[in-house]
Order: sequence, then structure tokens, then C-alpha cells
Amino acid sequence: MSDNTLISYEPATGEELWRGEHTDVAAAVSAARKAWPEWAARPLANRMEMVRRFANEVRAEADGLAELIARETGKPLWEAKTEVDAVINKVEISITAYAERTGKKKLDSALNGTAALRHKPHGAMAVLGPYNFPAHLPNGHIVPALIAGNVILFKPSEKTPAVGAALVRCFHKAKIPEDVVQVVIGGPDEGKKLVAHPGIDGVLFTGSAQVGIAINRKLAANPGKIVALEMGGNNPIVVTDTPLVKDAAALIVQSAFTTTGQRCTAARRLIVVESMVEPLMKELLPLAKSLIVGDPLSEPAPFMGPVIDNDTADRLSESFLALVTAGGKPLTHLRRPDPDKPFLTPAILDTTDIPDRPDIELFGPILQVIRVPDLDAAIAEANNTRFGLSASLIGGSPEDYARFWANIRAGIINWNRPTNGASSSAPFGGIGLSGNHRPAAFYAADYCAYPVASTEMEQPRANIAIGVKD
Repeated sequence: MSDNTLISYEPATGEELWRGEHTDVAAAVSAARKAWPEWAARPLANRMEMVRRFANEVRAEADGLAELIARETGKPLWEAKTEVDAVINKVEISITAYAERTGKKKLDSALNGTAALRHKPHGAMAVLGPYNFPAHLPNGHIVPALIAGNVILFKPSEKTPAVGAALVRCFHKAKIPEDVVQVVIGGPDEGKKLVAHPGIDGVLFTGSAQVGIAINRKLAANPGKIVALEMGGNNPIVVTDTPLVKDAAALIVQSAFTTTGQRCTAARRLIVVESMVEPLMKELLPLAKSLIVGDPLSEPAPFMGPVIDNDTADRLSESFLALVTAGGKPLTHLRRPDPDKPFLTPAILDTTDIPDRPDIELFGPILQVIRVPDLDAAIAEANNTRFGLSASLIGGSPEDYARFWANIRAGIINWNRPTNGASSSAPFGGIGLSGNHRPAAFYAADYCAYPVASTEMEQPRANIAIGVKD
């Protein structure tokens, strides 16, 4: 096997799924830059029609693409199908967003001519995708950027290249020119080359805070390059008084363990007022233990598949043991049924008595319980993080939620809903270590084009009335 070959393995079976050669980044950027002027010069209506064709191609291949996502990520097939639906739906949402966020305006000003506002594309955009939603999340950058008139170099995660390649094939089947959307196969080296390449006009990244900060640092001296960072979260879900304890437990499970906890919006910390701890645990712990963990294509359908690979499973197991060693009390254990495969059972542990809880994103099915005396203490604890992506309040009155909403530092704040499952029709992003104030989803249009203000007259008309000699 060549050192230039990237191989993808199925997490659930360990079998090889796909292989491909690493991309020559310099050649790809050169091709993209040559393709950009023609693509940017196309009428907006034409670019919109092209991405609508792309949606139709994805729709035609929906079953095969969903199975590929399930095999390469390990997520259950039912969930992979929802990801494909999100890819399709993103197109019309992005078209609407472009019209609302980056439309044209003209303001007639009589003798002073016309004042106009239009938007221009940046140029060649690097899209760096994650492994947890290998089609939907990069697509959320790619489609708005194409509509705006940019060309794309999409580097999928080295853990999910097969889905990335399949997604780009759908763009090409829709007759979008091959150099306008390219897939860049490779690992961290190819990602670094893309970020640093002078021919790249913007970097649109979804992934860990560690990598996002490295990108930010690398480009700190280059303010001309647009950078949008969508990073992770140490997200709190707060439970206060509610009679609907069973529903609260279901919302917590959805928040913490959907996608095996591999969502940037997954609940990592369950903060519970003391009066709710006992009744909540009576519902939550049996429910968590009843979740089916299994092969993504098996029947009956599992709630959780494996995490992405064995290295990730090893690190999560070590993190769980570290929390227990530091004083955490296991309520449900993180178990690994097969030591050779990355399946993990959902873990819940009480970390209230750990003096300095680590403020990190444990990207997997580990939920920490923190007991607090009241809602004000819960809000303070929820904000005890450098991250600020998602937060939910379960229970309480409208007044409680108003207090929660006003004081929580996060870009997504929900009431009696999970921390995850955000709508593509709203902006998506966080503060602190969760992002750099470039929210994606509906607001992705904002970083895909820049505003140009103009004043215009059909003929030159001017005179200098003051300070001129006779």
C-alpha cells in the first residue's frame, strides 16, 4: 500500500470500506482559481438552478448515500436517512437565506444618483468537514458558498472520505463543473496546506476547538481571509421542577446519547436542582440502560451505533476512568462489549464532588450529573465553561425560562427541548471556544459573500464651490 493512499474502515465491523489517493492540494487550488471567474460570472438564477439539480441527484441516490453514511460513521441507518434529508432540504433554505441575508438594494437619491448594495463572492473557499455529519455539515457551507459564486475545495475528515467523495459526485452529476467543487482527499497535512495556501480566500471549518484554534492562530496575521469556525461544546442541560419526569428523562437521553454523543450540541453536563435528583434518576437510569447499542444496519434498529474508531473509544474509556478516579460516582458505567470494536454503552456519573471538573468536550456517550440547590446556582454552573454552543432548560415557569435565557451564555438556548437537533432555518453557532461569531446554517450566507456599497450616476456631474481661486 502506498503512503499516499487513504483507507476508510467501517467502525462497526473493522472492514475496509473505501480507499483513495491523497490530493495534490496545489494543483487543486490552481484548478479552482481558474474555474472561479466563469462560475462567479454566471447569473445568480443559474447557480441556484444548479444547486437545485444537486438536490435532485441526492434525492435520487438517497438510499445508497444513507447506507454509506451509516457504514462509514457507524450511526444507525434511521439517523443516516435524516442526514440525507437535511442535505436535500439545505438547498431551498440556502436560496431563501441568500435572498434575505445578501440581497440587492437600491436607494434613489435624486441629484446624488443611486446608492446600491450588492454582494460579491470571496473566491476559492476551503471547506473542512467533520466525521459525525460527513454530508450535512460540510454541505451547509458548500451550498451557500456556491450560490454566492465561490468555488469549493472540500476536504472531508480523513475518517469519512467515502461520504465526502460521494457528496461531490452528486454535485458533478448535477453538471456543476468539476473544478468548481473538488474533493481534497487526505489527512491533517492536506488540511494544513489548504488553510495556508495563498490561493484560498476563506476557510470554513467544522470540528474540534483544538483544530479550530490552530486554524485561527495560523491565519491571525491574514485578516483578508474569511474564517468561519464551528467548534464544539461542553453543553449543559438544566432540570428544575417539573411533574413530567419521564419526558424530562427522554429529552436528556436524546440530548446526551443521540449519534452516540458525537454531536457538537450534545449535552455533556446534566445540572439538576436537588428536589428533582431522586425522581429524575428513577426514570433516567433505566431508560439509559435500555438503549440498544448495535450495528448501524441491524434489526431491531439500535438507538446508538459505535463511536468513530477504536482510538476514540480508548480515549473515552480513559476519560471515564479519570473522572471516577477524581471522585465521580458512576450511575451507569461506560462499558465496551467487544474490546476490538468501538461500541460503548451510555455512561452517566455524578461529578458534583469533583473539585475542579475538567472543562473539556468529551465527544461521546458520557454524561456528567451535577447537583445544585436552585435555579440560580444551576445557571451559574451552566456558565462554568469556556464553551458556549448549546444549553437547554427542562421544567420551570415562563419566568424561570426568561431568567435562564437572559443569563446563559450560548448561541442556542432551548426550553423543554433537547440541546441538539437545531433547525437549518435558524442561525447555528456559539461563543467562547464554540465559534468565532460566524454562525452557520441560515446565517452561512453572511460569510460566503461580502457587501459592496456603491454610489452611481449615469453621467459624471460635479463642481467645486468652495476654496477655489477665481
